[in-house]
Amino acid sequence: MKTSLDRGAASKPSSEQRSTMVRTTIDCTDYAPLGDVDWIEQTERGLLLGVGEEKVRVDVLFPDVLRLKISQAGSFDESPTFATCFEMPAPPPFEVRDTPDEVVVETARLRLRISKHPFAMDAYREDGSVIFEDDRDEEGNPRGYLQLNDAFVVTRRMAPGDSMYGLGEKTGAFDRRGRNFALWNTDILHPNVLRLNHLHEADHTLTGRSTEFDPYYTSIPLFYHCRATDGATAIAGFFIDNGYKGNFEFSADNCYRYAFASGQYTEYVFAGPDLRGALRAYTFVTGRMAPPPLWSLGHHQCRYHHYTDEELFAIGKQYRERSIPCDVLWLDIGYMDGYRVFTWHPTRYPDAPRFIDALTESRFRLVTIVDPGVKVEPGYPVFDEGRARNLLCKTESGNLYIGKVWPGRSAFPDFVKPEARAWWASLIARHAASGVAGIWNDMNEPATGDIEPFAMRFDRDGEDHPHERYHNQFALLMAKATSEGLAEARPDHRTFVLSRAGFAGIQRYAAQWLGDNCSNWEHLQMSVPMALAMGISGQPFIGADIPGFVSTPSPDLAARWVQCGALTPFCRYHNHWGEPDQYPWSFGPEVEEICRNAIQLRYRLLPYLYTAFFQASESGDPIARPLVYDFQQDRRARETEDAYLLGEALLVAPVCEPGRTERSVYLPEGTWVDWHTGERHTGGRFITAKAPLDRIPLFARGGYIIPTYASAPESTMGHAPELLVLHVFLPDEDGEFSSELHEDDGLTLAFSRGAYHRTAFRLTRRGAAVSISAVVKGGGFAEFRRRALRLVFHGFRGREITLDGRTLRVEDGIVEFENRAENFTLELALDDARSVAAKGGERKALREAL
Repeated sequence: MKTSLDRGAASKPSSEQRSTMVRTTIDCTDYAPLGDVDWIEQTERGLLLGVGEEKVRVDVLFPDVLRLKISQAGSFDESPTFATCFEMPAPPPFEVRDTPDEVVVETARLRLRISKHPFAMDAYREDGSVIFEDDRDEEGNPRGYLQLNDAFVVTRRMAPGDSMYGLGEKTGAFDRRGRNFALWNTDILHPNVLRLNHLHEADHTLTGRSTEFDPYYTSIPLFYHCRATDGATAIAGFFIDNGYKGNFEFSADNCYRYAFASGQYTEYVFAGPDLRGALRAYTFVTGRMAPPPLWSLGHHQCRYHHYTDEELFAIGKQYRERSIPCDVLWLDIGYMDGYRVFTWHPTRYPDAPRFIDALTESRFRLVTIVDPGVKVEPGYPVFDEGRARNLLCKTESGNLYIGKVWPGRSAFPDFVKPEARAWWASLIARHAASGVAGIWNDMNEPATGDIEPFAMRFDRDGEDHPHERYHNQFALLMAKATSEGLAEARPDHRTFVLSRAGFAGIQRYAAQWLGDNCSNWEHLQMSVPMALAMGISGQPFIGADIPGFVSTPSPDLAARWVQCGALTPFCRYHNHWGEPDQYPWSFGPEVEEICRNAIQLRYRLLPYLYTAFFQASESGDPIARPLVYDFQQDRRARETEDAYLLGEALLVAPVCEPGRTERSVYLPEGTWVDWHTGERHTGGRFITAKAPLDRIPLFARGGYIIPTYASAPESTMGHAPELLVLHVFLPDEDGEFSSELHEDDGLTLAFSRGAYHRTAFRLTRRGAAVSISAVVKGGGFAEFRRRALRLVFHGFRGREITLDGRTLRVEDGIVEFENRAENFTLELALDDARSVAAKGGERKALREAL
C-alpha cells in the first residue's frame, strides 16, 4: 500500500483531511484483470460466467438487490464471514440478453451490463441512473476488478460532486469523500497499536486521542455512493462480505477504490435509489437488532474504578436521593479476582447475589464487564477447562497463543469454533445466575496488549485459519456467544450486551458505544457524525461515553455532553480511573440541575424512544438518523452532520462549542416546533436557535404525535403508568402523518407471542379540519395498567374537540379521557387555515406538560 491513485487529486481537502491516510493509498502496480468472458450459463437466479481462470456469479436476490461473487482458484466461498443471516428469497423475475460484446441481466428495478472483452461490470437503475460503473483507463480498458495472489482491488467511477457515506465507526466528517480509511478493529488508545497491528498505511504520528485517528474499534465494510444531479439525488449501497483487512480510498476526483488483503470478492449491491431502502436491504442481509429490554434504554452509570459493593450501592443511593433517574449500575474489571473472568473479588464482593438483590430492592440492575482474555494460570478453572477441551486459540505450531492484557499472560477463546461459543455461553449463563442483568464485552478487537495478534490462529486443529480472516469478526462471535449465554440463563427474557468492537451483523447481538473517547469539545463534536454513521451502517443502538472517558471536562462541557447523550440511543456515564469524579452532581448545583433535567427528559420520552427501538428492530432504520435519511433531496439536509433526528419526529441540535448561547440549525421542509418554547418554524431554512446552558435546541416535527410519560420515573423497574401523554404537534401544511406507540411488559419475549399493544396514529389535516385516528392491535399483556390518555395540542387554541362523536372540553390545549388501548377517532377545527402559537397562559401549561 503506497503511492497515490492513478488519476485525480483529493477533492477540496480540508486541513483535517490532509493526513497520511490521504497520502498513503492503494498501489495497483502489479495487479492484473481477470481477462475475457469465455462462457456463460444462466442459473435459477442469475448468471455464472467463466472469466479467465476464475468464475463470476451474479445472484438476483430482489429486483433491486444483487449479490456478485468472484471465485479464487475456481471455487466460491459460500460462507466468507458470519455477517449474513438471511433466508434466500424466491428468485424474482429477471431477463438475460446475450450479445457478442456483452451480457445483460435486467430486473424491474435495475440493469447489470457485463462487458465480455475484457470483463467489466456496470449497473444502472430502470431510469438509466448509475448504480456503479467500473473504472477505465485512458485507453478505455476496464480497471474495475484487479487481483494479485489472494488480494483484490475494485475501482469505480465517481463524479467530483458525489458524496460517500458509511463504513461504520470512523472519525471525521459524515461524508467520507476526500479521505481514505482502513478497516481493522483497533484498540485505539494502546501505545504503538498501529505498529503492533502492521497498519503501515495509517498515520503513525497520531494517537488514539486524535479526531483524525484511523482505524477504529469497529469495521463495517458497507458504504453508500450518493450522486446528486439537477434532477434528483440517488444513493446506492455496497456491502463487501469480507472479514480481512480492507482499505477504502475516497480521495480522488473521478474514482473510488477499495482493496482487501485476502478473501474472495463477495459484494451485495443495493440499488436504492434512497438511503432508507438501501439500509433496509442491507439489514435484511445482515439482520436487525432484537427488541431490547426497556431498562437498557434508561440511564446507565459506569466508571473504571475498583468499587466495593458498599461504594457502588452508595452511588446508587446518591441517584435516588438527588432524584436523578438511573436504571443500571455497571462494574468494570475491578469486581473480578485478579482480573480473572467469571470470578468475583473476595473482599470487594464477598456475596454477589445478596448485593445484587439489594440493588434490585432499590430498583437498579447490574451489568458487569467480561473481557475475552483468560488468565493463563493452571488451577484457574476457566483456563484449565478451555485448554483441556481445546477451546483456546493456538499458534501455527499448535502452541497456545499468549497475549498480554489485564490479567497478564492471557489466552483467548477460539470463537470461530461452535463448541467454544457454546462453552463461553455456559460460563455467561452461570455468571448471570447471580443476578447480573447484562454483559459488557470490552477489549474484543481482540486487544492483545504489547504482543502482536497475528500468531493467534483460529480453528487450528481443523481448518487452521490465519488470524487475519477472523480478526475483525472476533467481537461479533463473542457477542453472539454472550447473547446466547444470557438467553440460556433467562430463556424468556430479552438480552442486553454492550460491545466495544464489531463487524457487519453486530446489531443482531449487541449494542455498542464509541469506545474510549476524550472529555473535550472536539470529541463531543465528533461523536455526532460517528454515531450517525454507525446508524446507517446497521447499528441503531449506539452512544458515546458521557462526559468523555479520558481526562476531565469543564462544567459547561459536562452539561452539554449530558444534554446530547440523553438524546442518543444509548446513554451511559463512564470515565477513567484517576480522574476527578464525573457524576452528574460532581460539577456544582447548576450543572447537577441541568443533568437532572436532561436525564428526566429522556425518561419522559421513553414511550417514544421505546417505540422507535421496536420500529428499528422491524425495519433496520436508525434511531438517531442523519437528516439525509428523511430528506435526501434537500442538499442542505444532506450536508448537515451536527444535528439529527431522534426517531422520526424530534430534531436534536447539540451545542458542541464552549461559551455558545445560540447556534444555527437547519430545519428541513415542514413545520417544526421548539420543544422548550413552543415557537413554530417553517422548514427549508436555517434559524438561529437560542441555546442557554440549561437547554439543548430540540424541535418536534409537525404532524407527528409523540408519546411520553407524564413525569419521569426514577427507574423503569416495575413502572406501569396509568396515564400516558400524547403530544400532538399540528402541522401548518395539509397532509397525512403517521405515528406509533408500542407498549408491552418491557422485559420478556411475550411480545413475540402477541402480548403487546401497538397503536397506529394517523393525523390528517385538510385546511382548518384536523382528524386523528388511533387503531390498536395486539393481545395485550398482564402488566398493562394504562387507563387514560392526556392529549397536549401544540398549535390549537380551540376549546373543544369531538372524540368518537362526543364533545370534550379542551383547557389550555390539553384534554384527557379514558383509554385502555381502545381505538378512537378525534376531530377538531382550527381557528383559521393555519395552526397558531399558544397564548401566554396556554404556553405555560404546555411547557409544564413538556
